[in-house]
Amino acid sequence: MLLHVDEEITFRKLEILLAFMETGNLARAAEKLEISTVSVHRALHSLETGLRCALFRHEGRNLHPTEAAQALAEVAREVLRTMSEGIRATREVAGYSSDRIRIGSLYSLTSRTVPRLIMGLKLRRPELHTELVLGSNADLLQRLRDGAIDAALMAIPEGTSDVESEPLFEDDIRFAAPLGSPYSAQKEIDLGACAGERFVSLSEGFVTYSGFVESFRVAGFTPNVVMKTGDIFSLMNLVSGGVGYTLLPGRVWGVMPHNVQLIPLQAKYLMRQTIALNFLRTRERDPNLLALLALCRTSKADLA
Repeated sequence: MLLHVDEEITFRKLEILLAFMETGNLARAAEKLEISTVSVHRALHSLETGLRCALFRHEGRNLHPTEAAQALAEVAREVLRTMSEGIRATREVAGYSSDRIRIGSLYSLTSRTVPRLIMGLKLRRPELHTELVLGSNADLLQRLRDGAIDAALMAIPEGTSDVESEPLFEDDIRFAAPLGSPYSAQKEIDLGACAGERFVSLSEGFVTYSGFVESFRVAGFTPNVVMKTGDIFSLMNLVSGGVGYTLLPGRVWGVMPHNVQLIPLQAKYLMRQTIALNFLRTRERDPNLLALLALCRTSKADLA
């Protein structure tokens, strides 16, 4: 069945109706929409014509909304919200995004990489609003596929043909210990000699946790993990408090507690992360992502 809406009823007139209902006054509604009071009055009258029913009671120069106007306003809010989302989704399918970009990031990148990238993007696209979402590699990959974020700053995910990655820098995993520990004076750590120690780690899903597991696999033993946490800053504090040792990426050096040191691992235990800008291949024509990608390519030296 063909749905028909009278041509007098438009999105713009519904916006004017909502402005009037929220302000309760023709002049204030006109000021809010930056149009004349005559235009507001004409739009409201036109809606009544299109609906073929009264929406307002006239009391002198004042208009008072009826229950019918309240009902239309409720529907109008939902219609305009749905249409706004539909326009955004259509633009994304066509490769053209909105005035915002949602960037996902690992917690460990928020001290240097993320601020520099956001500031650089603001200089290139001052009209673009940036939203930041933090999580593990696994969380961010799922959010990327669900459309909850537009791009993710994280390690390159394995076996993901649907994701495009632009490498930014490589980072080595190191041994984290409190100052004054038995390992403080060592130039590099033989992880195989640490079987009797207590360890703390990130939860599963973080790329640093994967490196942690792989390093101990090479060392030939399962570490005694006494506590796990969901963010890298809490993990550093656990090491600082003497709860246990851990393995951390070198990029956190500048934000560690003052009494925690990073010591290189022996070469056979070394695990390396490649941090990259990741986005879905289906979004590769999005102007916002193209601007972000161009920034990453020209600023790699400043992002590590």
